[in-house]
Amino acid sequence: MSLDDIDKPLSKEDETAQTKNGFLALVSKLVFEDKLPVRFMYKTVPAHLNDTGWRMFTGYETPEFLEDEVTNLLPVDVEKMTSLDPSLANLVEYNAGTVWERVPESEGWERVYDFKIPADRVEVEITNDVDEFKH
Repeated sequence: MSLDDIDKPLSKEDETAQTKNGFLALVSKLVFEDKLPVRFMYKTVPAHLNDTGWRMFTGYETPEFLEDEVTNLLPVDVEKMTSLDPSLANLVEYNAGTVWERVPESEGWERVYDFKIPADRVEVEITNDVDEFKH
């Protein structure tokens, strides 16, 4: 894939397992509870086999809201999201590292290049002491 193709969805030849596998997105519960549209979304590397890596938000989530992922982000079938909002259908074809937003009163989605996709925090203990290794 060339740099000219960076703003295009992946072709079948360019797809990877992270695009093909999975069917779920994590979606802000504000989309369903407050009936707000998705206005910001990004694709990270999927966390498990059912995950597409897509994270979808309304833009009204606070940092405190986002800290409680288990309560505030719902696993939702991507097909359901594209049926609720057909403008998402072409966007979900893009691969990890893609970020999109649509501002209120705008004509459509715009690609975002200056957002740093959050990485999962992983705690790792490093030791050279053989007796401290856990079995």
